[in-house]
Formats: sequence, structure tokens, C-alpha cells
Amino acid sequence: MEYKAIAQQTAQEVLGYSQDKSGWKVVKTSKKITVYSKASRRFLGNLYRIEGIIPESTTKLSEFLYQPGNRVSWDKSLKVYNMVHRIDSDTFICHTITQSFAMGSISPRDFIDVVYIKHYEGNMDIISSKSVDFPGYPPTSHYVRGYNHPCGYVCSPLKENPAYSKLVMFVQTEMRGKLSPTIIEKSMPSNLVNFILNAKDGIKTQKLTASRDCHHTGHSSCQKK
Repeated sequence: MEYKAIAQQTAQEVLGYSQDKSGWKVVKTSKKITVYSKASRRFLGNLYRIEGIIPESTTKLSEFLYQPGNRVSWDKSLKVYNMVHRIDSDTFICHTITQSFAMGSISPRDFIDVVYIKHYEGNMDIISSKSVDFPGYPPTSHYVRGYNHPCGYVCSPLKENPAYSKLVMFVQTEMRGKLSPTIIEKSMPSNLVNFILNAKDGIKTQKLTASRDCHHTGHSSCQKK
């Protein structure tokens, strides 16, 4: 399987979603975060678009969202997020296991995705992901294997304040298993809002930790330039 080609094609598809202005309906607004949805062309479910403002530069936000290392420390929807194969500096295969949600009515799922970061003109980054088959991690009886159709984050500088970023996230996840579509449609918007809130908290914690480390070490790289 040509993972790099799949990754590049997925990024292009996410870029297309970000340019698509038609057919979106607002399904939730909370704490300056808006969730939109429309019927997915990939499966019998929804494509979600989530928009929010993040108080961080685009470069740092993209790095924060792309790096697998600290993901479970802030993303409360996941209990496992492991890079299982590095393809190159921009692309890797990851294995994730979700927490249960919707008051336990949706049991944990696991996913194998190819994750890719691509830089565009205007300091815009796209971090895309799509489910793939990976021989080292076949489905098991422990979890229902879900499937992510093209998903991703689009990070760009906020025009009014380039020190902040506009984050637009696209999600179209096929949970599989024996689930009522109604349960998914009712629970997904709140979970997506919580993801943005958790990311904001994670970035804030990371900044505080870095500031505290600089204060203790007095390292020259911590000084403002």
C-alpha cells in the first residue's frame, strides 16, 4: 500500500473541504466554537466542520497537533495514541484507541490512520488523517475497528491577530459496530467542541511548563528576541 500517496491525496481532499462553502448547517455553538455538518459523500453519516480560535501561532499549533508524543495527556477522548511506523518527517502511521463516550453507550474503538502534515503558502498548514490497513495491527476482538474517512485540521494565522490561529477541523468517522446513527449524531457535536477546549488547555499547560522550565534553568533560548 502506497501510504505516502494516500496521505497526499487526503490532504488535498481536506483542502477541498475547507474551500467548500455550501450546504453546511450549524449543529452546535459553544464557547466561541461552532460545529457544522453536512452529509458525507464517503459513507452514510456526516462530515463535521468545527471552527475555533486558538491563542497560539500557526507554527506552534500545527506542531502541537501533529506530534504524537503528548497527545493522550490533553486529548481526553483517547486512551492510546501511538506512532507505529514512521514513513518520513511529514508522515506516520498511528494506532489510536478511544475512550467510551455518550454515557458509555458507545464503547471504545480503535483506528489505524496515516497522518500527514503539509505546509502551504500564507503560513497555512494541513494535518490530515485517513484510515488504512497496516499488517502489524490487524483488527482484534478487543475493540471494534472504526474507520476515519478523510479528516484533518487546517491551521492558519488569524487575520486580525497573526499571533493567534484559526483552527478548522474536519471529521467523518465511521464508528462501525451495531450503533444507532441517532446516538452518534447526538453525541458527536459536544465531543468535537470538547476536543477544541482540551487542545486549548493542552497548549496553555505546555506554555506554563515551558515558562517554568525557563525560569528554573535561565536558558538563553528562553529569552525573547
